[in-house]
Amino acid sequence: MYIHPLNAWESEPEVIEFIRKNAFGSLISMADGRPWATHLPLVLDQNPNGQAVLHGHLAKANAQWKQLPENEDVLVLFQGPHAYISSSWYNHENVPTWNYLAVHIYGKIRMIEGEELMHHLKTLVNIYEQGRPNRVQVETMSEAYVESQIRALVGIEISITEVQASAKLSQNRDEVNYQNIIAKLEESELPMDQEVAAEMRKRRP
Repeated sequence: MYIHPLNAWESEPEVIEFIRKNAFGSLISMADGRPWATHLPLVLDQNPNGQAVLHGHLAKANAQWKQLPENEDVLVLFQGPHAYISSSWYNHENVPTWNYLAVHIYGKIRMIEGEELMHHLKTLVNIYEQGRPNRVQVETMSEAYVESQIRALVGIEISITEVQASAKLSQNRDEVNYQNIIAKLEESELPMDQEVAAEMRKRRP
């Protein structure tokens, strides 16, 4: 991913929080000689050696997993809020642009099954059922039903080897224009515009 030096996002705690908040990622690899993407929820975790990993699962009917040999390099994309920035918001002539937050993760893939896959499924469900009424848990489902579902899945673990993070949030603007962009985004009815404004305020209150 191209990252302008002004937009390099190097705060590890912020990037971790971002991944957990925007955990529906895109797994990209080569399949049948062309790029292939699968959109799936991923859990950021640590393996027993303390290495950062992502774990998730694909449908067995998805051909992508069949072309993911052990230790293969893969790319995972996480995208957060983004917003159009109109050049009419500046006090000088300029072009429109787009503000956004994105994280790219490179890693080595490994298939998981058995207890590892079950751990992943329990963790995933527990994360997203947290605080919901009539909370569901894998542990309360019948063993026969869970086994029938697992047979239709392929588990994956990605050992993270590189993280690229970009927060393109008008860092190149002077204070007057920066604050005016925030004000215009806050006037918007679009939720993502509001989120981008909040991210910008974090960096220049």
